[in-house]
Amino acid sequence: MSGPAAQSLLIEVCVDSVESAIAAVKGGADRLEICSNLGIGGGTTPSFGLVTAIQKAVDIQLMIMVRPRVGDFVYSKNEIEVILNDIKLFKQLEGLRGFVVGALTPDGRVDIESMKKIVDEILPLEVSFHRAFDMTRSAKEALQDISDIGGIARVLTSGHKSKAIDGLSTLESLFKQRKELVDDDVWGLTIMPGSGVNASTIPILFKQLVPLGLKEIHLSGGEWISSSTKYKRSGLGMGASSDTEWQVWRTKEAAIKEARRVADELWNDLRDRST
Repeated sequence: MSGPAAQSLLIEVCVDSVESAIAAVKGGADRLEICSNLGIGGGTTPSFGLVTAIQKAVDIQLMIMVRPRVGDFVYSKNEIEVILNDIKLFKQLEGLRGFVVGALTPDGRVDIESMKKIVDEILPLEVSFHRAFDMTRSAKEALQDISDIGGIARVLTSGHKSKAIDGLSTLESLFKQRKELVDDDVWGLTIMPGSGVNASTIPILFKQLVPLGLKEIHLSGGEWISSSTKYKRSGLGMGASSDTEWQVWRTKEAAIKEARRVADELWNDLRDRST
């Protein structure tokens, strides 16, 4: 029996600064998802300046989150227009792999009408449906809707739980459903677990999901660090929580490097046992 075709699990890291992008690449990331406000509200659309600065700083596959605000994923016509305009702007840049998006209806389904417009604007670049997926009323229904839309290459999901490790049963079902929907079609969907993915949880995800087709994982490897400001005016804030008002979110190179090491060791062991 032949071993795995890939060299290892692909590791995607979400970042919201040049410093985090550099740390992620040094740690062994294969692809970056660029956001803003990653530590608060799950991330929003990054600035054009941030994306171009990261392009200059690192040589790696780049996905761009397009999310006009924090909060829910039910968007008005004006907000959909903002999403489409941001995509048009970013598509002027060379070398991007694609975009990370998601829109839902008020009753918890994938917003098929809006997503078709968004996907049409993104193509021929790659489309990832982000963790808005985990806010849907039914994971099975949502994956069917995404498959029916067409043109969406990937779903980032924690299996309808806060952490992927807690959503394993749903993730297993999604991998099986994905095979029924697209099998090994070159244009088929990829299921990418994310949230709470790190060196300690990767072995569990690997054991349960690689036999079902796991190829990619998503993590931030980040933490809040103290800012360089020395003067902190008391009693005033800019909307962040009191715990993070004077802190900055940063990806830790060491966290990505350890995740890379664990993933590679598991993959190599699997390859050795299957040859």
